[in-house]
Amino acid sequence: MKTLLRIDCSSRTEGSHSRTLANYFEESWKIANPNGTIIYRDLAKQDLPHIQNNTIEGFYTPIEHMSPEIKEATALSDELIEELKSADDILISSPLYNLNIPSNLKAYLDQVVRIGYTFNINENGYYGLLEEKSAYLVTVKGGVYKGTFMEPYDFQEPYLRAILGHMGIKTQELFSLEGSSDQQTLKQNKVILENEINQSFKKQV
Repeated sequence: MKTLLRIDCSSRTEGSHSRTLANYFEESWKIANPNGTIIYRDLAKQDLPHIQNNTIEGFYTPIEHMSPEIKEATALSDELIEELKSADDILISSPLYNLNIPSNLKAYLDQVVRIGYTFNINENGYYGLLEEKSAYLVTVKGGVYKGTFMEPYDFQEPYLRAILGHMGIKTQELFSLEGSSDQQTLKQNKVILENEINQSFKKQV
């Protein structure tokens, strides 16, 4: 029985294109995994703190040497990492804000990208510790980036692939909705993406 961790970060809790597509993905996932479990993490509803100095200090402190203050500073990271580890599949839905991911998603990632827990390092460099997991990304952009002069300004998708890969998590599928600020383009591209999601799960059912 699989577990899906769904992470939403759009500041819009209503009328969000990324959340709507994530809903569509979730329904398709349920069909492919009728006995599966879904964990929800809505970063717009939970105000995750940006990483602080004592949290970073705790990341590099052995457990046996942690003070009560350091344990408290790393408690949220512990919770989020355990949640992440419990999932087989991870769904991240993200709008594009100022050429990158929203700050609440960055705050989440800063809490879970942790040496000795989700990645490590040896003489050959960094390696991920969560290699058995798969990520599915739903991204939304108001403009059209791919194949245009704006493509080099898209730091959202390359960053998400890279940071997930840093933890060993493979991006299985990326569903990108572009041109959401234009109603006609939005309608056309949304239908295309819904078909892509359907086709992806038909392979699994």
